[in-house]
Amino acid sequence: MLFVRPGELLKGRWVDIDLRTAEWRFTASNTGTPHIVPLSSQAKEILADLRPLTIRSEFVFPGVRSAKRPMSENTINAALRYLGFNGDIITGHGFRSMARAVLDEVLGFRPDYLEHQLAHAVRDPLGRAYNRTAHLPERKKRMQAWADYLDGLRLNANVVSMVREAI
Repeated sequence: MLFVRPGELLKGRWVDIDLRTAEWRFTASNTGTPHIVPLSSQAKEILADLRPLTIRSEFVFPGVRSAKRPMSENTINAALRYLGFNGDIITGHGFRSMARAVLDEVLGFRPDYLEHQLAHAVRDPLGRAYNRTAHLPERKKRMQAWADYLDGLRLNANVVSMVREAI
């Protein structure tokens, strides 16, 4: 729902999330620049429900062995494997690629807005470096549209299962 890099998600800290303004602000790992993730109403609800469960840690997703460390970066892929999805089908990072493709090809959002939301080092026509607040109102709309799209998939009976049947 947030399509951040898996490491950014797992190292996410509660201090960086503002449910009142519906924004998560942090430094993007690949570019080292400040980044803003607008939170959809669904993301806000999930985070609000999660907070009491992880109050013991500064991390949104604390480690199982120590609340002083974030969850392991292997946890997402291990959970996907447990659900029957190997690395050829989907990885934690693959959700970013999927979001990028669907938002562009299915929902029709401008690719330059998507690049900003993915925290890629985007340059504008004048060659200026990435601006974390660039297109923020449009990005907020896009994040809500993405969450609504995911809800539609979850609630729609026409969703096709991606789990392989045993041969």
